[in-house]
Amino acid sequence: MTDRRLAAVGSLAFGVGAIALAVVLAVERFPRGLAVLACLWVALFAGWLALRREAGSGRLLAATVVALALVAAVVLLVLEGDIVLDLLVAVAFAVSVFLARLAFRVRVDLPHAPRPTYPVLFYNPLSGGGKAGRFHLAAEARRRGIEPIELGREDDLRELVETAIGTGADALAMAGGDGSQAIVAEIAAARDLPYACIPSGTRNHFALDLGVDRNDVVGALDALVDGGERRVDLAEVNGRVFVNNVSLGLYAEAVQRDEYRDAKLRTLLEVAPTGLAPQPVAPALRWRGPGGEDGRGAVALLVSNNAYRLGTMIGSGTRPRLDEGVLGIAAATAEPRRGAAPAGLAFRQWSAPRFEVEGDGTIPAGIDGEAATLSSPIRFASRPGALRVRIAPGHPGASPSTEVPRGFGAAFVRLVRIAAAGR
Repeated sequence: MTDRRLAAVGSLAFGVGAIALAVVLAVERFPRGLAVLACLWVALFAGWLALRREAGSGRLLAATVVALALVAAVVLLVLEGDIVLDLLVAVAFAVSVFLARLAFRVRVDLPHAPRPTYPVLFYNPLSGGGKAGRFHLAAEARRRGIEPIELGREDDLRELVETAIGTGADALAMAGGDGSQAIVAEIAAARDLPYACIPSGTRNHFALDLGVDRNDVVGALDALVDGGERRVDLAEVNGRVFVNNVSLGLYAEAVQRDEYRDAKLRTLLEVAPTGLAPQPVAPALRWRGPGGEDGRGAVALLVSNNAYRLGTMIGSGTRPRLDEGVLGIAAATAEPRRGAAPAGLAFRQWSAPRFEVEGDGTIPAGIDGEAATLSSPIRFASRPGALRVRIAPGHPGASPSTEVPRGFGAAFVRLVRIAAAGR
């Protein structure tokens, strides 16, 4: 039995077991079991309100409700006198999800590509907390016949790449953050040269969706030795290439702050109350939705190179494909207040080959996680099949969400098929 098939069988077994045990406990503990679920729901809802409210009595009240609801749920469970069974349900469910991730993970056999004559690696020694130094990337590159070029603080990466091409480089690799990846990828696409993404940044989102093993920094260099090749899309905003996404609104305001890189989550939460306040977000953003309808009042607007899988338990935050020739567009808009009720959020996601946003004055943006400002109108476009990507032979070559179905029912059916046939 293959590892993938075994993972699917295990996921089904643990998942069905967790559901069955939860149903039995709910029946035996009725009506207290329903009270526990109600407390957990109240805690989740109040927690969301706490993040949305500005600092003050409103946020304090919501946070207090969260604490009280969680305490009430725990007290109810303790009164049952057998909390071990509840913990067993949670553990079984977590194991089921973990095994499902393994079962849906795929490896793609890419067409073998000829080894380049003069491959060059550009690396940022500071990226990812100094990963290039810890993994001895320069020495490992030389051992593979790849010339390493270090990016210094005062160096212009674009100039370094152009100079290397002028001296005969016929394949390019970048070890650094996604902003640096975009620069090298843009030049490689313009010259139709092979490109390899080396995951030595902090998050390495582009590498993940390309199917590069982010835990194998050194092994990623083999992409320019005996790797396979495929074409993927790039995207642009006002002529600037990006590989992941451009954010406008709440997240864009967060990345403008100097402290963002050292405390991303805290900074985002500090910006969140302002972004979710009932007043319009400044500058106001205007666009047209998939049906031509007017859109405005964005708390957050995300435009990505192909669409993200959002809101799912498995594969959320990744892109199943990078070769569909479209932009992924996700808009979170603030709904108007009704009386004294707090403003709500409406979320919408769609795809299009082009997209345009208008605003007042210069607009803060986060481009592949880096702070920038854009002038209105902001024009986005996909560049289908622009980039020749090389992937190391030992790496997946596909996104973690490539074969993850949408919805619980579809995921269950797919797991059954994998468990039965191994594929």
